[in-house]
Amino acid sequence: MPFLSVVIPVFNRRELLRRAIQSVLKQTFKDYELIVVDDGSTDGVEGLDELREPGVKFLRLEENGGVSRARNRGVELSGGEWICFLDSDDLWMPRKLEKQARWTKSNPDFRILQSKEIWIRNGKRVNPPSTHEKSAGDLFEASLDRCMITPSSVMMQRSLFEECGRFDESLPACEDYDLWLRISCRYPVGLVNEYLLYRYGGHPDQLSSSVMGLDRFRIKSLLRLLTHEELSEKQRELARKTLVKKAQIVANGYLKRGNLEIYERFQSVVKAWSE
Repeated sequence: MPFLSVVIPVFNRRELLRRAIQSVLKQTFKDYELIVVDDGSTDGVEGLDELREPGVKFLRLEENGGVSRARNRGVELSGGEWICFLDSDDLWMPRKLEKQARWTKSNPDFRILQSKEIWIRNGKRVNPPSTHEKSAGDLFEASLDRCMITPSSVMMQRSLFEECGRFDESLPACEDYDLWLRISCRYPVGLVNEYLLYRYGGHPDQLSSSVMGLDRFRIKSLLRLLTHEELSEKQRELARKTLVKKAQIVANGYLKRGNLEIYERFQSVVKAWSE
């Protein structure tokens, strides 16, 4: 079995996928398998020559079911002790896997780690907000407000992925926010303090650009966290306050639009979880 499995989900991004696969094939660390999961694409993804390279597995799902399902199916097909995810529009630097694999050997108590990243928006490098600066250790509190872990930078133990429940296939967005909360409430997150990922954004088909009102899905995640996870008293209070804040913001947004039915729905969450 390989040391790690790399999973790339893709939907109608043939040429971007080619670039992503090439960034994996150019890795200096070679003890991996690559699994590409086509989530019902219609642009001929299956015809890429890169999919026939040694060590590459290709799984085609007949119907588009979302990135969570694609990632989960990729992990089911994998055999590595460790798992990495790479979004089809992102790129790894050549020593990404090498440096993270070496870090796991020196830090055996950590079950998940990430790296720093370079942001590319509309073809130009940009500086991410300071609130998105990568850090290590207990990330639970910081992760309540926003997603502090990037899927394409992660290396995690397969057993951790299974223990914490995989990606939630019912969420059309914020599935990473949801999983990282379930992990960070239990375990610290490691960091290779180097730039090992080019993170691209600004595509018309980018999920975070096409799904409105992302906090609706974060609220669903927080509700599940508060009702199903074994949180410490401090964690529970932090999560409760974040839930109330986000639910009030979403409720106010629907009130301004005159949608009283959905306003009342989120306002009831505020009332139920307020002190």
